[in-house]
Amino acid sequence: MSWLTIYIALLRGINVGGKNMIKMAELKEMFVAIGLFRVQMYIQSGNVLFESNEEEEPLRKRIEDQIELVFGFSVIVVLRTTEALNRIVANCPFSEQAISEAEASAVGESLYVSLLLEEPSQEGIERLRGYKSENEEYRMEGREVYLLFHHSIRNSKLANNLQKLDVPSTVRNWKTMNKLVALANDMV
Repeated sequence: MSWLTIYIALLRGINVGGKNMIKMAELKEMFVAIGLFRVQMYIQSGNVLFESNEEEEPLRKRIEDQIELVFGFSVIVVLRTTEALNRIVANCPFSEQAISEAEASAVGESLYVSLLLEEPSQEGIERLRGYKSENEEYRMEGREVYLLFHHSIRNSKLANNLQKLDVPSTVRNWKTMNKLVALANDMV
């Protein structure tokens, strides 16, 4: 077997509000059935860790196609490697103080990352740049947008404005990101 990469598949919009329901055991079976190795699941929101020797883009497309075939609906799948997740967590652009202040006033989690399928165009970045709020901040780093909420992600105008980037994405809270990093590093 050739060298394997540890990937983390982040599925967008499954098991939310009774829509796009997928049992994690069935999702794991699907990943194994298409020839992926050491498949692990983390929580019901669609986080799958696995190994493969395939390139990211054809692999991502193959996973999306298989989900539609097996479960009957299409889902955006964002892939990141262990190295990418480590970089994302290590390079959080918000200071500990800013995060603490947001957490003090937030309902629930305050720090999130939007993981984009690809880097947005300059036009998309400019469209999002027009959004300003005292209660919500963001920083863009390549294919990630770090989000800091001083109230809540629920009913967030910033979260809704991410569509201006015109790139499919999925959002995870900081606690989930750190857990995925730990799980992925344990697989190395």
